[in-house]
Amino acid sequence: MKNFALIGAAGYIAPRHMRAIKDLGHNLSVAYDINDSVGIIDSISPHSEFFTEFERFQEFAHQLQRNPATRLDYVAICSPNYLHHSHIAAGLRLGCDVICEKPLVPTPELLDELALVEQETGKRVYNILQLRHHDAILKLRDKVAAAPADTKFDVELTYITSRGKWYMESWKGDNRKSFGVATNIGVHFYDMLHFIFGKLQRNVVHYADTQKAAGYLEYERARVRWFLSIDANDLPADVQGKKTTYRNIDISGEQLEFSEGFTDLHTTSYSEILAGRGYGLIDARHCIETVNVIRTAQVVKGEQGEVHPFVAALRS
Repeated sequence: MKNFALIGAAGYIAPRHMRAIKDLGHNLSVAYDINDSVGIIDSISPHSEFFTEFERFQEFAHQLQRNPATRLDYVAICSPNYLHHSHIAAGLRLGCDVICEKPLVPTPELLDELALVEQETGKRVYNILQLRHHDAILKLRDKVAAAPADTKFDVELTYITSRGKWYMESWKGDNRKSFGVATNIGVHFYDMLHFIFGKLQRNVVHYADTQKAAGYLEYERARVRWFLSIDANDLPADVQGKKTTYRNIDISGEQLEFSEGFTDLHTTSYSEILAGRGYGLIDARHCIETVNVIRTAQVVKGEQGEVHPFVAALRS
C-alpha cells in the first residue's frame, strides 16, 4: 500500500484522484487546499488529515517522512495551473514521485526546469494524460497506423463547454493563471491529436480571445481545423437550451464518439503509473509546446480550407 498526499483537494478534478487512490487500495494520508469546501473527503477518505495553509501541510508531510510506515510515496497535484510548477517541485523535494493534472506547466522551459529537479531528487513527475487510455482513442490510433503511410486525415474538432459568469471571476478566467482557453480546456485534445496522428508540422491561430480560440494544426497524419469555446452563444442552434456542452470530432467524414468511458480513466492512469508505465515529462512536452505556440502566436486570417466553419461565422 502506498501513501499519498493531495494538493488542491477542493478542485473539480480532485475527487477523481481521491477515488483512484482508494479504488486501487492505497492511502490518502493528507490533503491541502486554501478552500475548505472539501466535504467530498468524508465519502472517500474521512481519515485523511487536511490543511488550509501550505506551510502547515508541508511541515506535516515532512514529519511523515521520518517514519517508514507513514512515509509519503506520491504527491498528487490538482491545484490551479499557475501553481503546478511550484507544487511539483515541492513534492519532488519532499522525496516523493509526483502525479499532476494537465497542463503540467505552461512552457517548455519550465519542463526543462522540472527535469533538473528530477535529477536533483531522483524522483519522477507523471502527467495525467487520460485520453491515451480511452478505448475509442486507442482504436482510432490503430486505424490510423494501419492506413497507407501517405494518408492524411482531415479532422474538424469542435469543443464548446459553456461556463457561467463565475468562470471569468475565478483563476480560470485569468490568463496569467490558467494560461488561456486553449491551454486550460484544450491541452488534452492537443495531446490526443499528437498521440493519434504523430508529430506536429504546422500550428496557426485564426482566432483568440478570453472565451474562445481556433486555428489549424497539421500533423504527420492529419490536417486539423479546431475551435474551442466556453461561450454558450457558440453552441449550435439545435443544442442551445438543451445541452451546455457540444463536442464534435469529425475524421474524414466519420464521427469519433467518445462521450462515454471517462469514469475510470483516472483510476487507469494511476494504475499505469504505479505499475511503472506512467507518462512523464518527455510525453507531456509535445502538448506543452503546442499550447505555448498557440498562446503566443499572432492571429492570422488563414488559408482557404484551413479555417474552422465556426470562425468563418464569427467573422461574418
